[in-house]
Amino acid sequence: MAGDRVRASDKEREQYASMIRAGMTEGRLTLEEGEERLTQVYAAKFRDELPPLTADLPEGGRRGLFELPETQAEFLRQGRRHLARHGAFVAVVAVALTGLWALSGAHFFWPAIPLFFLVLSVFKHARWRRWAAASGGAPWGRWHRGHHHGPWAAASDRQGWS
Repeated sequence: MAGDRVRASDKEREQYASMIRAGMTEGRLTLEEGEERLTQVYAAKFRDELPPLTADLPEGGRRGLFELPETQAEFLRQGRRHLARHGAFVAVVAVALTGLWALSGAHFFWPAIPLFFLVLSVFKHARWRRWAAASGGAPWGRWHRGHHHGPWAAASDRQGWS
């Protein structure tokens, strides 16, 4: 039914075009196939016309999208931001716990126990980030593709991702 169909946005069409270009770059599509599909992407009026154009690519074309250099660079920027936010949180908690210890007048520095685990979590986070960056962001990409859906994914397109 045409009444139930949702029109595709320019952003959604551009996402699918990026997937097709990535497929062409990887050699999965010939130049002619890629140009034909790009023409169909930009001519698509409805969301449900887009997924069939990338259905024969790995993970519906999403893998190629996550392997683009700009996506990898964004992953690294986000990783640095998350690590900085994690470190700032641990610093604030450390100050609060040390303040509570000073106010309590306890002789034993009890905040050392939770602070040990908090600092350990920052080191684990940094280590995971380095490993993820060295492996091309694959761990983040798998988690991201499995749990968050981009604006281009219609509800029917998301079935089976998780």
